Amino acid sequence: MTLASSMAGMQPTRTALYDTHIAHGAKMVDFHGFELPIHYTSIKDEHVACRSNAGLFDVSHMGLFEFEGELAREWLSSISTQDLRKFSPGRCGYTHFLDPDGKIIDDMIFAVASDDVVYGVPNASMIDVVLKWLTSLAPPDGSVKITDRSSGNNILALQGPLTPDILESTFGSGCYPGRFACHRIPDNQHGIVGWIQGTGYTGEIGVEIFVHDTVVVDTWSLLMEAGSEMGIAPVGLGARDTLRLEKGYLLSGQDFLWPGLNSEHPKDLPVGFLSRNTVETNVPYGLSMDHDFLGKDMIGRTDDEPDVWRGMICKSRGPSPRTGHKVYSTMDGGVVLGYITSGAPSPSLGVGIGMGYLQGTAIGQTVYIQTSPRKRTPAEITMPPFV
Repeated sequence: MTLASSMAGMQPTRTALYDTHIAHGAKMVDFHGFELPIHYTSIKDEHVACRSNAGLFDVSHMGLFEFEGELAREWLSSISTQDLRKFSPGRCGYTHFLDPDGKIIDDMIFAVASDDVVYGVPNASMIDVVLKWLTSLAPPDGSVKITDRSSGNNILALQGPLTPDILESTFGSGCYPGRFACHRIPDNQHGIVGWIQGTGYTGEIGVEIFVHDTVVVDTWSLLMEAGSEMGIAPVGLGARDTLRLEKGYLLSGQDFLWPGLNSEHPKDLPVGFLSRNTVETNVPYGLSMDHDFLGKDMIGRTDDEPDVWRGMICKSRGPSPRTGHKVYSTMDGGVVLGYITSGAPSPSLGVGIGMGYLQGTAIGQTVYIQTSPRKRTPAEITMPPFV
């Protein structure tokens, strides 16, 4: 991630693709200290393009860590909810890092590059926090080396059903690694080198491409050119959020928030509401309970029924669920079952969808979301993904 900010600390950092975004007509916003496109045309159009054809995202605000050492996977397994020892070179996975109380610090996609090298992608706002946390837990004998490679590296996310075709047209056959697989970008006529992995934040077939500052603009242009007759569209943060929401993906800082940050909790949510453990998030992947890891003893279910992460799909059109909306047991009166943490209109479904932590509910149950001061919208509890 490169900087183009003339006033450090006062203006958001620009990625190496800033001028490219402007040329595409992007509306730029400050996102966790980075100036990124919220949309180019409209959130709905970009969302549909990604679901139907392909979308290209600049996610260079995300970080990149490298873990080296013969014991790197064993050590990472001891401090994360996923057992990386089960992943062979060329495979990727998802994990949570927990504190000793079992609370989620952050989540991370990792890629096993070789027997002794693992790459990890931390969230933008958590790069320094997670690096400090992992460094504090690193083996004192230096057997595992942690390197922050965020600076100078950029990440492009190409997502959508036509991703493999666009990659082959750009870099030649054998470029698409497959879902949650990874490898280096094959030798190609453009001389572009880097790393590619079958991961992303949309739920579609897709990849994330890691390249250096010096070639990221060319890489973007080549992908857009290759996809020009396949319906590719540049996609901003707005559609990225609705795409991930439709697939039920957690958003760090919005759907969970580590209490160790000592930051202000989101408005309209009770203090500490986002302090969660992995079991409460109800994510059907990323948790392996057959190995020992930091915080494991604190995330087991207790005698008290825990809040559980649920998806909710509105039964009618109207105001959509938004962060902080209360979820009730009945249309009038009733008890508060929990709160929405992520919600928006679903471009694919044409109704509002939301996710949040609820008490004592079941799949298929009808609940009532306070979507405006005078309106409660009935919604059915479902297990994401919604589409």
